[in-house]
Amino acid sequence: MNKLRYTILLVGLGLAALGQTPEKKADEKPAAAQVVPPPVETKGQVVIGGQTINYTARTGYMVVKDENGKPKANVFFVAYTKDGVTDLSKRPVTYTFNGGPGSASVWLHMGCIGPKRIPMSDKGESLAPPYSYINNEYSWLDKTDLVFIDPVNTGYSRAAQGENERQFLGYVEDIESVGEFIRLHATKYGRWASPKFLAGESYGTTRAAGLSGYLQDKYNMYINGVALISSILNFQTALFDKGNDLPFELFLPTYTAMAWYHKKIAPEYQGDLQKTLREVEKFVLNDYATVLMKGDLASDAEKNMVTDKLSRFTGLSEEFIKNANNRIDIFRFVKELLRDDGKTAGRLDGRFTGIDYDNAGERYEFDPSLDATISGPYSGTINQYLRQELKYENDIPYLILTGRVQPWNYNNVQNKYLNVSETLRQAMAKNPYLKVWVAAGYYDLATPYFAAEYTFNHMMLRPEQKKNVSFTYFEAGHMMYIHKESLIKLKKDADKFYETALK
Repeated sequence: MNKLRYTILLVGLGLAALGQTPEKKADEKPAAAQVVPPPVETKGQVVIGGQTINYTARTGYMVVKDENGKPKANVFFVAYTKDGVTDLSKRPVTYTFNGGPGSASVWLHMGCIGPKRIPMSDKGESLAPPYSYINNEYSWLDKTDLVFIDPVNTGYSRAAQGENERQFLGYVEDIESVGEFIRLHATKYGRWASPKFLAGESYGTTRAAGLSGYLQDKYNMYINGVALISSILNFQTALFDKGNDLPFELFLPTYTAMAWYHKKIAPEYQGDLQKTLREVEKFVLNDYATVLMKGDLASDAEKNMVTDKLSRFTGLSEEFIKNANNRIDIFRFVKELLRDDGKTAGRLDGRFTGIDYDNAGERYEFDPSLDATISGPYSGTINQYLRQELKYENDIPYLILTGRVQPWNYNNVQNKYLNVSETLRQAMAKNPYLKVWVAAGYYDLATPYFAAEYTFNHMMLRPEQKKNVSFTYFEAGHMMYIHKESLIKLKKDADKFYETALK
């Protein structure tokens, strides 16, 4: 199996991996030890829910070392701590990251969780450049201190001088390095006694689930809660491989939601979205799954029934669906849905549309919900914010979404799909107080909501464990917080999650 196909956010971007560090010649003098300055501290203030929060921001590197004290990596982070707290055992801390692999934490940092955010239109469209940031009245800082982590080769994080970056670029390697950062941060800043949470988005949810077990088993560090924003734990649910029918089934409700949004669905389903989605989910779990399971054993009548249903649920022609063997690939869908209108649909957020060179292609040229919506504002703003507001200066590129982590190492799952839901299940079994919250967007084709539901429905959780899992849904996409209404709802759901986890 091609391991590069595991990439969730970077599919189709065509970004090249960075080569290994060249070996030092025998006649060269040893390089001087790399000097890493301590983090910069600044003060800030934000009003959340009418409450004024004064905070300290700590920005810079944490040097991750081996047990012999040798520097291995310089991990960049931004931490916000509420001022005036005398008893840290009563103040939660949340370790936060995005995904990719290859993404910095900028999206959650400047999109919804941090004390500043990037203003967008109410729908989530970018405003005209140059971009700016404003106080975030929907920040989570009133509930928890925040630590935003950029894994190695994202943001400003890099391997230490003389270290090979490949030792950090893989599922196991990433869990170990981020886990060591969290241990070290909790140690240096006195957070072992604090309630601790993990919050990840996209591949960051993969990382969060892996860390929930790793931190317990490696350091006996038990977590109070894990927030999974746009969750992907079982990669079999998202990879459209020949012979793997699961994604064709689990993506269908999101195809339907997008067809509903763009008014391409059959008229009888254009009314109530929730009612329509429940009917599609029922179809997936019964007729559709059965016919795909039968393969060539399915009768012509069964195949034609599925073709008819798929056409009415997605707005695609019966001819197109029949030619695809009743299996609609994600990249064919985002090109085909609006082909007659001369547009393409977004993958991260199906509400957004783009325009290709022509309408005849098999797949779109770019994801309009990434390249034409969020990349510019988030990149421009984080570079300005770090220097202007946080007084942190660094002249190397801040990598918000990069191919410099590729190829990502999945040697731990040779000849099978990565599935970290079992790690999370074991963590919940060992720690019965662990709470899990899943936030899912209906228009998200990167990590569809029905795939997340499928994953949790196959973790074999006992009734008392299921009570520790909550799902909330949003009429937006992968980064639901760019949609103003969803941003407000996400904050309310986060408040409830923390209150429940800390009872």
